[in-house]
Amino acid sequence: MLLAVPVQYQPQDFLPIIVQFVLAIAFVAFAMTVSHLVGPRRKSVVKDEAFECGIESVGNARTPISVKYFLTAILFVLFDVEVIFMYPWAVNFRALGTTGFLQMLVFLTLLMAGFVYVIKKGVLDWNESR
Repeated sequence: MLLAVPVQYQPQDFLPIIVQFVLAIAFVAFAMTVSHLVGPRRKSVVKDEAFECGIESVGNARTPISVKYFLTAILFVLFDVEVIFMYPWAVNFRALGTTGFLQMLVFLTLLMAGFVYVIKKGVLDWNESR
């Protein structure tokens, strides 16, 4: 019955948290200001150029990218989220019992239906024959 006692917080109870946030923001502002004031200001063409592994830049970096890359990335995120939902279920597998098993079975069935839909739509088919 320890949780039966109502807890009432006073505004001064949050003072340490507020002080910590203010100090963190003040430190960031101070560090950025000092960096701007003390840092070098010599600009040149070489310093303003993007550096990528020592390879000279050729052409425009703003070329269009195929939508298939974005679709693959979104699918990866979706199936990654599925794994995130499965970890707590696997940890509590015995405690959840048959109900938890059936709920996860429904979840995985819906996920596999989505995966079959993705395959039927040809999202993972990278051939240009379509």
